[in-house]
Amino acid sequence: MKDEKRMNSIARKMNRYWLRRTLLLFLLLDGLLGGLIAWGWIAVENYSFWAVLGGAEGLLLLLQSRVGKEKARRLMEPLERMALTAEQLSRFDPEKLHHLEDAIGTVSPLSPDARISTGDQEMQGLETAINNMLDRTRESYREQTRFVSDASHELRTPIAVIQGYADMLQRWGKDDEGVLDEGITAIQTESAHMKKLIEQLLFLARGDGGRNQMVYEELDLAEMLREVYEESRMIHPERTWRLEAEEAVPVTGDAAMLKQTARILVDNAVKYTQEGDRITLRARYKEGNPCFEVQDNGIGIKQEDLEHIFDRFFRSDPARSRATGGTGLGLSIAKWIVDRHKGHFDVVSREEIGTRIAVVLPQKKG
Repeated sequence: MKDEKRMNSIARKMNRYWLRRTLLLFLLLDGLLGGLIAWGWIAVENYSFWAVLGGAEGLLLLLQSRVGKEKARRLMEPLERMALTAEQLSRFDPEKLHHLEDAIGTVSPLSPDARISTGDQEMQGLETAINNMLDRTRESYREQTRFVSDASHELRTPIAVIQGYADMLQRWGKDDEGVLDEGITAIQTESAHMKKLIEQLLFLARGDGGRNQMVYEELDLAEMLREVYEESRMIHPERTWRLEAEEAVPVTGDAAMLKQTARILVDNAVKYTQEGDRITLRARYKEGNPCFEVQDNGIGIKQEDLEHIFDRFFRSDPARSRATGGTGLGLSIAKWIVDRHKGHFDVVSREEIGTRIAVVLPQKKG
């Protein structure tokens, strides 16, 4: 009760301070308008001019009332919520709060079935809030544990390969050029794979921590896809490339991030197609929203795997992904980027027919 009285006292002091400042401001404005009215009446002798200023004076008085009340309400709202919470907590029997505290102390937040229950109807709301928090904590812990475990597993493989070839070079590489060339190539390949994996892990870690900076600007999805199309034709000339982006598709977003998403989708399409297969890049409107798509006629994705393709380290075809240098993080990064743009994916895939992944970016109307 003392804390509640103290908060109410602070609220009253803040209210009086703000009202004094507002009153002084409006008195000055009143004086200015009053002087203009007197001057208009004496010097100008124009009744319409006087009527306009008189109306302005009335409007000012109305604003004093409306703005003052609204400002006071906004300023007091957080304090009122705090006072209300304190009042609600003060209604509980201290003995009941001790029971709740003891129940919390006996529960392990990592136990899969840990729940708080005192059997008291009055405490049910607090119990539900605590149990929901426990559920979120457990899920977050599971995701973190899985992420660290998967990352360790992914890094272990290239490190083991590099170490193995380094030992081989030490034993035979000095005298055998064939072994030397094979060892150097393998070490370069695995170190590049490991570098890519670490960069992707750092990107996701920064994203989870809110440290990835987004720069929103006006851009054209058609122009962006044209750039990705030209890059892809140069890097992978063995595929058949097609671009459908004749009309401009303007959008507000982070140009570098969206281009990275398009490259990830193209990279996936290349991995799951063969020489001569067609990959189509398309920019268009989908149900009135800007959209870009990457479509291929490759091996497709199993229906049971579709809901998992954006999970971290998930691979629909692990052996094939490993052979082509996949990390299982590309689509997770793409999803992070699209989520930050308030967009979504539209995925259609059939085995042995192909896959189409569309990125839809809803824009604010107005």
